[in-house]
Amino acid sequence: MRISDYIGQACGNLRKKKLRTFLTTSGVVIAIGALDCMFAFGQGIQRNVTEQFNKLDLFNYVNVYARGSSRPPRDHYDPDDGGGPPMETGAVDANVPQLDAAFMEEVKKIDGVEAAFAELRFPAQIRLGDKEQFVLVQVLSADVCRPMPLRAGRCYDSNEPNGLIISESLLRRLGVNDPAQTVSRPIEVATLTLDLSPRTLWRMVFSSGDQALPIARETHRFAVTGVAERMPFGGMGDAYIQPEAAGRMRKLSVTSISDFFRPAGEAANYPSVTVKLRSVKDVAPVKKELEARGYRTWALMDQLDQMRIGFLIMDMFLIAVGMIGVTVASLGIVNTMVMSILERYREIGIMKAVGATDGDVQRIFLFESGAIGLLGGLFGLILGWAVSMIVNEVVNAIMSRQSAPRMEYFSFPWWLCLGAIAFSILVSLIAGILPTRRAARVDPVVALRHD
Repeated sequence: MRISDYIGQACGNLRKKKLRTFLTTSGVVIAIGALDCMFAFGQGIQRNVTEQFNKLDLFNYVNVYARGSSRPPRDHYDPDDGGGPPMETGAVDANVPQLDAAFMEEVKKIDGVEAAFAELRFPAQIRLGDKEQFVLVQVLSADVCRPMPLRAGRCYDSNEPNGLIISESLLRRLGVNDPAQTVSRPIEVATLTLDLSPRTLWRMVFSSGDQALPIARETHRFAVTGVAERMPFGGMGDAYIQPEAAGRMRKLSVTSISDFFRPAGEAANYPSVTVKLRSVKDVAPVKKELEARGYRTWALMDQLDQMRIGFLIMDMFLIAVGMIGVTVASLGIVNTMVMSILERYREIGIMKAVGATDGDVQRIFLFESGAIGLLGGLFGLILGWAVSMIVNEVVNAIMSRQSAPRMEYFSFPWWLCLGAIAFSILVSLIAGILPTRRAARVDPVVALRHD
């Protein structure tokens, strides 16, 4: 028999039992559709995370810490190893290099380094219109701010000392829903300063009911140049200004508790410095160079393998849940094929009596189960795509009410589409092996005497 004969026999036999074929194929369609949706969701989340990291060039950044700082997270400490515990936050070892202004100049000379900026933030009161919010202001230069994704406006230029970028989340807290309306509007930044005037000291020491801390406010005016969607490279500020503007502002700039105990005249050390590299290829050599100089480093590239393992575990979990439906569908295929063999017992005997081999009988029924798998895979893929699109639209409609950006939560790459169809056919063929072997063992003499 030719392949076309097997296909014709399989399609003809399936058409004879339309209802049973439809019900069995429907089970495969639902199972493959559910499996496709779950796997596509895992692929969509992985794609979104990776695209956001690539969009913000997060893989091109290296965080540098002084030896003895508590960041990044401390290593495991064993009290029985004979050594002392790791240093707590703010502890500084005088024998190791520190992160200061001199380090900032040196690190920019390393091959592959494009820019470097320190972790500098200070508390301030932001006033826009008649509303105020207490926030942290981040100090960032204009070249560092350029990769920042913006909802409206633009990043400030180096020649705009009074430019300020405000985060979208802070705008919502200030009652502004349209970021575009904020661009070019004046905004006030009130900083905290020490007030050691005789009047304040007198009230602190001798007054009985209105004691006041020696702290005063100083107001500075800026103009909003842009509204940030989110802060790249792990920034935690709600507003961003240039170093020149921060330098002329009187403020309490405390980055760690050790700043209170720093001797007068001693240069401040930064908690951390973020180094921006030209490309991902420069991460490894720059990290090696910095570690050789006695610094601790951390880069998102170090966590890429762990992230991939995490995504793999999530995919395996989703596939395991989807395989429950596939298993049920395969049992339906087995039941359909067994019933088909029982109904065509005499027909099998006639085919073997006129010269059909055991292999011919097996291939006829395998083509039938394979056809069920092909139809189930095709329509299951369509069902999974349709359901995922509906879910994606519903989730985006809900998230849009919270001013969240639109995202595609499901991803159907070409290999997933082809793999779904191939997997459906494979499962159907495996489910049909046992019934086909039973059909091949039919004795033609007994089958011809069968009522």
